[in-house]
Amino acid sequence: MPEFRRNRGLLILALLTSLLAASCSAPVPRPTGPAADYEDAKDMFKRGRFDRALDFSYGLSTSNPPTNFTERARVLRAVVFTGQLKGTKELAEAYSKGTDETKNPHFKAVYGSQRHDNFEYAAKAALGLAETAHQLVADGTLPKELTLEASYPTTEGPLGLPALQHIEEGGWVEPDEQDSTAADALRKGVDEALADVVAGDRAKARSALTNGSTKLEGVDFGIFLGKQLAEGATVFDKKHSRDSMKLKTMCSEGDEVIKATLALLKDNPDKDKQQEVKKLQDRFKTILKNT
Repeated sequence: MPEFRRNRGLLILALLTSLLAASCSAPVPRPTGPAADYEDAKDMFKRGRFDRALDFSYGLSTSNPPTNFTERARVLRAVVFTGQLKGTKELAEAYSKGTDETKNPHFKAVYGSQRHDNFEYAAKAALGLAETAHQLVADGTLPKELTLEASYPTTEGPLGLPALQHIEEGGWVEPDEQDSTAADALRKGVDEALADVVAGDRAKARSALTNGSTKLEGVDFGIFLGKQLAEGATVFDKKHSRDSMKLKTMCSEGDEVIKATLALLKDNPDKDKQQEVKKLQDRFKTILKNT
């Protein structure tokens, strides 16, 4: 019994010592400068506060000379702008159809306003994406490898937006549901952007970002960026906002991305990816015809 008590006492003493050591250990210092800004951007992205992620990453993306976080900030911003573009464009097109379908003057006025506002948001996201693309290929090249450093957003977007089908048919959706659908559309858009940037689906994107970071091949990222710029360019075509100057700007940035991607493929040929880039070139030519 005395031996048991002695061992028990030693065990308790060891536990107390380890707890005391842990409590007295120095706290991990918070990053400062560019590292702090990027930590904040990542935190906002994870929490689904995408506008704030853009705010915190803006200074990093425009740093001259670049910091260690500049390229990462630009990659993250490209994902956020793509998600915003996808979400707001889907909303704008649904409200556009709803405006045409409904016979109710009140519905028509509300949906028309929503269509206008969401096309404005989509245009802003498209131009933000073009600016980011310009920064990434400013010297005419793309890195062979880039890093997407972020955690998958905590709140995942839905796979579909049932309210939009009702809106497209001219049916009424209450304002609070319009607001919640807009929030869902943004989360859905960012989830789809993450799936696109890893050339997979949501599950692959979630898995790739398990450790808060994933590597992206330059060619794959170039193709991703080119496709999103082409999608953004359509916001300004004859069917939508009819702004030929901005459409040409989107296509011009897309052309620069294509050239940089082809330069990478010249060093490491890949017939399938070269074919994909060729189709993308043709798509930009078709879009330009709609100026």
